[in-house]
Amino acid sequence: MTQISKIELNQIKLLAMDVDGVLTDGTITIGSDGSEHKTFNLLDGHGIRMWRRAGLKAALISGRESAVTAQRAKEMEIDFVYQPCQRKLDCFEKLLADSKLEPKNIAYIGDDVLDIPIVKRVGFGIAVANSVEELKSAALYVTSRTGGSGAVREVVEYILKNTGQWAALMERYLV
Repeated sequence: MTQISKIELNQIKLLAMDVDGVLTDGTITIGSDGSEHKTFNLLDGHGIRMWRRAGLKAALISGRESAVTAQRAKEMEIDFVYQPCQRKLDCFEKLLADSKLEPKNIAYIGDDVLDIPIVKRVGFGIAVANSVEELKSAALYVTSRTGGSGAVREVVEYILKNTGQWAALMERYLV
């Protein structure tokens, strides 16, 4: 696994993420009434808020259509949401057009083989710790935390600390 340089990290303007297996542990609970339930990690949620406070954008690219995902995206003020995306690269191309960014300006976090084409294309491709081996091999960075257990927060901190933006964000908490 190669480490990305600080200069390249400074080019990242948008963090894009898969949902199931990245923002959640990959578990979906379906009630007898058909209602869907997912569990999101609060560390990840606060990490996304910090990312946004740094003036950066966020996107979700999910293979499944989910009202729960749409609700969480709204709560987190996610800039771009694409679902369902059976061919995630097509949704990524739409993200490029909608955001007016280049692949080098995007970091992407995934967990499964559907994420490989995007991880290979972006400026900073990331696999969560419990990803499939094929994705880990394609990624520039593999988190120490698993999906749904703070992996997104780990990535946010890694990028913000290595681009000199972390200290300014911490000021509000250290008063």
